[in-house]
Amino acid sequence: MSESLHDLERFDAFEKRHIGPRPHEIEAMLATIGCDSLGALIDQTIPARIRSPLPELAPPMTEQQVLEALQAFAGRNRVATSLIGQGYHDCVTPAVIQRNVLENPGWYTAYTPYQAEIAQGRLELLLVFQQMVMDLTGMDLANASLLDEGTAAAEAMAMMHRLARNKSDRCFVAASCHPQTIAVLQTRARPLGIDLVVGDPATDFRPEDCFGLILQYPETDGTVRAPGDLVERAHAAGALVTVAADLLSLAVLTPPGEWGADVVVGSAQRFGVPLGFGGPHAAFFATRDAHKRSVPGRIVGVSVDGQGRPAYRLALQTREQHIRREKATSNICTAQVLLAVMAALYAVWHGPEGLSAIARRVHRLTAILARGLTHLGFPPENAAFFDTLTVKADDEVWQRAEAAGLNLRHDRPGLVSVALDETCSRETVKRLLDVFGSGLDHGLTIEGLEAEVEETVPPALRRRSDFLTHPTFHAYRSETEMLRWLRRLREKDVALDRAMIPLGSCTMKLNAAVEMAAVTWPQFARLPPFAPESQTAGIRALIADLERKLAALTGFAAVSLQPNAGSQGEYAGLLAIRGWHVSRGETHRNVCLIPSSAHGTNPASAIMAGMEVVVVQCDTQGNVDVADLERKAAAHADRLAALMVTYPSTHGVFEEAIGRICEIVHGHGGQVYMDGANFNAMVGLCRPGDFGPDVMHLNLHKTFCIPHGGGGPGVGPIAVAAHLADFLPNHPDAPSAGPATGPGPVSAAPWGSALILVIPWAYIALMGAEGLKRASEVAILSANYLAARLKDHYPVLYKGRNERVAHECILDCRAFKDSAGITVDDIAKRLMDYGFHAPPMSWPVAGTLMVEPTESEPKAELDRFVDAMAAIRREIAGVADGSLDRRDNPLVNAPHTLEAVTAEEWRHAYPPAQAAFPVSGLRADKYWPPVGRIDNAVGDRQLVCSCPPLEDYAQAAE
Repeated sequence: MSESLHDLERFDAFEKRHIGPRPHEIEAMLATIGCDSLGALIDQTIPARIRSPLPELAPPMTEQQVLEALQAFAGRNRVATSLIGQGYHDCVTPAVIQRNVLENPGWYTAYTPYQAEIAQGRLELLLVFQQMVMDLTGMDLANASLLDEGTAAAEAMAMMHRLARNKSDRCFVAASCHPQTIAVLQTRARPLGIDLVVGDPATDFRPEDCFGLILQYPETDGTVRAPGDLVERAHAAGALVTVAADLLSLAVLTPPGEWGADVVVGSAQRFGVPLGFGGPHAAFFATRDAHKRSVPGRIVGVSVDGQGRPAYRLALQTREQHIRREKATSNICTAQVLLAVMAALYAVWHGPEGLSAIARRVHRLTAILARGLTHLGFPPENAAFFDTLTVKADDEVWQRAEAAGLNLRHDRPGLVSVALDETCSRETVKRLLDVFGSGLDHGLTIEGLEAEVEETVPPALRRRSDFLTHPTFHAYRSETEMLRWLRRLREKDVALDRAMIPLGSCTMKLNAAVEMAAVTWPQFARLPPFAPESQTAGIRALIADLERKLAALTGFAAVSLQPNAGSQGEYAGLLAIRGWHVSRGETHRNVCLIPSSAHGTNPASAIMAGMEVVVVQCDTQGNVDVADLERKAAAHADRLAALMVTYPSTHGVFEEAIGRICEIVHGHGGQVYMDGANFNAMVGLCRPGDFGPDVMHLNLHKTFCIPHGGGGPGVGPIAVAAHLADFLPNHPDAPSAGPATGPGPVSAAPWGSALILVIPWAYIALMGAEGLKRASEVAILSANYLAARLKDHYPVLYKGRNERVAHECILDCRAFKDSAGITVDDIAKRLMDYGFHAPPMSWPVAGTLMVEPTESEPKAELDRFVDAMAAIRREIAGVADGSLDRRDNPLVNAPHTLEAVTAEEWRHAYPPAQAAFPVSGLRADKYWPPVGRIDNAVGDRQLVCSCPPLEDYAQAAE
């Protein structure tokens, strides 16, 4: 026989499914760029001295083998009834939300809603999320979510430090806060010079000495108390107050906004989002209207489009902290969008009556349990509670509970806590009573105990105010209504299931269904982050194996998967460098060199890590100016801590001097941090650990196929050289999560957003080393193919050796402003009419587009994008030569809605067909932008970030 068994086994290899262009198309693309082979292209593009041998990975698996391997990992986990609490609660994800959102690529493959006109669906739901948070917390304003409760509290601490009238550097945090929140606060406070004091606010808090006070409500042991007097004392002394609150409890408890809190943070996890061994979960952040321009993260607001209709957008974008660069106080430029959407839909699905019933039922069961425990000799230590009881008990009780399949909290000597949730039932209470009353014929019944239960929420803390009154929270009670509403919302957006999203530095690539499959398996999804190690062997083995794979691919000695966003990875990497310098007695090293082309999160992260930013210039080709680097490194040699460098560069090229750059920094005592946002051009080809950098972060939500989810979730792990391994993040509740010498946790959960780590593990296992290498090669080919086909229409601003680009190219659109009055914004909006999401605009160079196609886009889609960009260029030429009106043309009026082109009166100088169908292929498959161009100035001038009736929005245009 002419064919081998190996050939037959590889016939349907996953690599062929992931990589878009077919072999004959790859040959055609190579011919277009004038290259003989992929190998020759890589030789022309990547400096030989940074090339590495193929990493050692296991042979690629088939899809079935990967599913079987994941099932084996899952089988080593044990899903018990989790009653640990501590900010993490089991919940029920309504099936209509799980199937139509969490498992739907129309939702999970969308990008961050920077192009608001084609993101109206998820922006609407983020506005609903904000309204939900505002209503439940009693605050004026909420953002569109943050990463987790611990980091949200840290953002609140930084904001209070900035805004409080009391200019002390001391912040008081109640010891009754969740321990992981306290630990994250300690990590964040240290490099910022904040003196964090942990104690009992009733006895230890001296408001005149503090800029802020942080409380938990209910407290970590379940106690519910009214801290109004503490708030009054803090305010009288010029301090601000942050409250970390349980969202479900606020359906029955007085919201913190009603007793004076300045900031309310917390987790929306128990609103239908799986536990997932710690995440991803959407945090919330709510505050007073007076602080709206200081809120970290994103705020969704309402403006109007060109026809005066209401439209959603990201509001106040100019005050996003990452844009402030070296003046930043936060590096957060993301949100947990997919999870916030799920939480918002959970509130819509249940409505205020449903949420209230769930909360009251949980509380009622807890009250019944409290009576039973009292009868058994275990009276709760907390007389007032919502869902959590703490009792004096020895380890034997906890051990009996675990043997009975019940996880209780026992991290404090002599105390055991029990936290009930919406999945609990009468049977759960019976099982608990049997555990505590082991060996006794206690004869207690649920009915008898309930007859003894009286109101346990103090009258002063009972919620009196209404919440979720907007019609949206009352409109979708039947599944038919919800299903159709979700479809309507989804179809307003452009996600990867509809078209290529060619985003430079964001790597919007295939998120294969097989990679996503295990995310909803209960053996992963229902694990709490603080479950006993005996129950989590499978997921911890998967995490350890993924760390080994990433170490092999990067060439570094150790990896931490705890950072739950790229921004957190940057921060963790700089903390590792800082820790290493301190361990050597060089605490004075605090200067961080950053090229002028760097993403704004780089200087923001450096400031948060306690470093001083010094900017290094770039040359005319966008490369680091080596001469300027040498001058700056020498000038700051005695204090040089680090250089942050993106490689391949932000300008889309492999800089020849990367080795020399690292030598200069090391020669002056510093360390090299490499931003790995562009690692998709290097996997299998280069290992940064081999050519100079000391630490890099990876965006698993880019290079390794975790979907963007409309702007989150993400994972931003760091890989470090051996000498930095002792300074990786750790966690007080999980000794195996990091070294004892680490800086503390940067995320609330020990392994960050652990649930979605199954996705990159599956991707690497499916591709193998050869497949990953080929993916990088095709990514570089696709970028060069677009550059070659578009160069006659748009100048390619930067090229590397042999006139090649890396994985992305920058198209120069600046000349069109003078020749035709057309801006890069006009081009981006016009692309919507062609059914495309625009590339990033004006970054890193104003007036440009940064285009990255990735390896998973087929040639036909690349060609469709070229056709669209070429047609737009012809329209620009038409404006320049006068055949199209300079003030009334398809570009300046884009995007065009269905309503606009079918209106009885068409008032433009060009025909409706040109507006809607500029190329013939759109007639067969047309995406209609749901709104026209949005007026950003109107939205910022009159900030609306809640859900008033739609007719009220029209007032914003007046």
